Amino acid sequence: MEPSLQDVGLAVKRLQWRHHRDANRQLATLGVSLVQWDVLRHLDAEPEASLHRLAVLTFQTDQSMGELARRMIERELLERVEGPGRAVRHRLTAAGEQVRAAGGALLDEVLEESFGGLSDRDRATLHRLLLRALEPGSPSTSPST
Repeated sequence: MEPSLQDVGLAVKRLQWRHHRDANRQLATLGVSLVQWDVLRHLDAEPEASLHRLAVLTFQTDQSMGELARRMIERELLERVEGPGRAVRHRLTAAGEQVRAAGGALLDEVLEESFGGLSDRDRATLHRLLLRALEPGSPSTSPST
């Protein structure tokens, strides 16, 4: 019997929940949460991203991202930088870069538990299918006719 759409959706959600829980447990050894590490990761990929951009990338509101950035500045993981206009921009400090790198290694361990048993080809297929499911107008997101 083929899985229903709900079965597939629930499996994705359960896997995501396990990753989130295990990642938070591992990252706590570095003194950060998954959300904080995600901010560091995105700032590494997009140096001097605006607070609004970081909020979008990390699935937060602008207000919650502002508060999170304030706390991360206090912990010397981020620093504010001057930017054009009124945009508030940040960059990683040396300590923030160390936590980002160490956290990346921990996240790889968490994800290895889920995906390490898959072949390179299976991981590539899974990645391609997930990206396709995210595309607007994909068969899984198109309205029925």
